[in-house]
Amino acid sequence: MDFNVKKIVKDAGAAISRVVQYTEEKLGTSEKTELDAHFENLWNRADMTKVCTEKILRNTEAILVPNPGNRIEDYIFDKIEKKRPSRLSNLEYLGLDMIEAGNEFGPGTAYGSALIKVGQCEQKLGQTERDFIGSAGLCYTQPLQKFLEGEMKTIIKEKNLLEVKRLDLDACKNRVRKARSLLGTQTKDGIPPEVMLEQAERDLRIAQSEFDRQAEITKLLLEGIGSSHSTHLRYLYQFVETQVKYYSQCKNIMAELQQELASSTKPGPVLRVNSEDLEPPASNTSNATFHSPAVLTTHDLNTTSI
Repeated sequence: MDFNVKKIVKDAGAAISRVVQYTEEKLGTSEKTELDAHFENLWNRADMTKVCTEKILRNTEAILVPNPGNRIEDYIFDKIEKKRPSRLSNLEYLGLDMIEAGNEFGPGTAYGSALIKVGQCEQKLGQTERDFIGSAGLCYTQPLQKFLEGEMKTIIKEKNLLEVKRLDLDACKNRVRKARSLLGTQTKDGIPPEVMLEQAERDLRIAQSEFDRQAEITKLLLEGIGSSHSTHLRYLYQFVETQVKYYSQCKNIMAELQQELASSTKPGPVLRVNSEDLEPPASNTSNATFHSPAVLTTHDLNTTSI
């Protein structure tokens, strides 16, 4: 119990010392240990990687799942390690509505039959879209999310710890300077300045060692960002391949639909006037008599109101 109290007091003292050091640095009354340029470049690259990856991930997810409510729901289910709910896509809902309307209008009618065919096509597109979303998540968004929540969080944690060690180091440097300034004087608490200086220098050596060790750990992690970029490049290629496959499937589905609709459409008689094709009225076409383009003359056009 006594050990715990001492530790609490020690930790509280260290925290106060860091606050004082940080405040003095902001006020310009205390010196600050600067990291070397190479380390700063590594940190800037890591920070830029974090910011850009977060933007790419956020925008990719917005494309894959446009509904923000669904994205939040998926995020919650992922956090509690539950299976995401299975939901139909907008294309599948559209397909269902078209099929229902086609059956209402009559599958035997031209419009009803076309609605059913298009609706079935929309359902295929919707299923293809859901497959694409799943594949894109596995090969791209999930690995990026894992990088941010794993490697990047570790780097930030170690960088913050390095900042704590840096504050401790600079606080020790200040105590050494103050102790040296007191040499040859009488202190109020009766402790000789030489003893204070010896203790301050001992603390400084320990703080410098801990700072150097933490700086090396953080530097090694920051240097790993380069390999992370190479890994993310592979994820990007896989995402592009998934997109190519998805759009190719969509194109094939639509081409088949277009061909099917074209084959089921029967061309009607066409009236050609002034090089333009005019469709005749749909009603009473069986009893009507149409002139061929060769029979209809310019005189007829000038004397007939169309």
